[in-house]
Amino acid sequence: MFNHLLVHRDGPVEYVTLNRPDVRNAFNETLIAELTSWAASVRDDAALRAVVLSGAGKSFCAGADISWMAKTVEFSEDENMRDAAAASHMFGALNTLPVPVIGRVHGAALGGGVGLAAVCDIVVAEESAIFGFTEVKLGILPAVISPFVLEKIGRSAARELFLTGTRFSARRAREIGLVHEIVNPSDLDTTVRKYADECLTGGREAIAAAKALIAQVWDQPFEAAVPLTAAALAQRRVSAEGQEGLRAFLEKRQPSWNRS
Repeated sequence: MFNHLLVHRDGPVEYVTLNRPDVRNAFNETLIAELTSWAASVRDDAALRAVVLSGAGKSFCAGADISWMAKTVEFSEDENMRDAAAASHMFGALNTLPVPVIGRVHGAALGGGVGLAAVCDIVVAEESAIFGFTEVKLGILPAVISPFVLEKIGRSAARELFLTGTRFSARRAREIGLVHEIVNPSDLDTTVRKYADECLTGGREAIAAAKALIAQVWDQPFEAAVPLTAAALAQRRVSAEGQEGLRAFLEKRQPSWNRS
């Protein structure tokens, strides 16, 4: 059981909701620990095929909890190092889940909340959603989320948005690759479910391998990527799942994982 998370399973899809609506689902040490623990608990769950990550109440996630930030003001540098490392490990655990993670973003996604969106594979946002790397306005910086955000939005957008701390729209978030689809509030859940259903049509092992391959290959030169990509494809072709998928295609039938 969790104090700050609501978790329920609908078939092969797990719905995880940040549940601190009174503080717009802001992070504190407990929420960070619970998200890390939850990610560890489902990593090897063969029945899980997709995750939907959302926030209760009026916002997705407003960044850091003010009361938690007040504690860090009194921390030593070593204490702050441990605190920041815990957050880094949480984002890393979510980022490397072997199933698609779909972000359902509404209201505000600020600071660490944008980092949470960045570790989602697919992000659907309400048209009125607001984003912002607002840390510099507090004299700090978006450090622990930077590896995940830079991978999504690139250096140019980061230089503008990290350094100004300005808030930006869902449309701007889509332009820089942080958001994949913008919808009316009434269409948010339907669109999220559409993506989840689409993910269920692929082989679970193939999707996990594809997600891992992206992380391996995206910044590699062509010569270094060739052995990685050739090995990845060869392994999938001879795997039981790959064999089933290829044979199903040739035999004009649904593969075993996609039969109703």
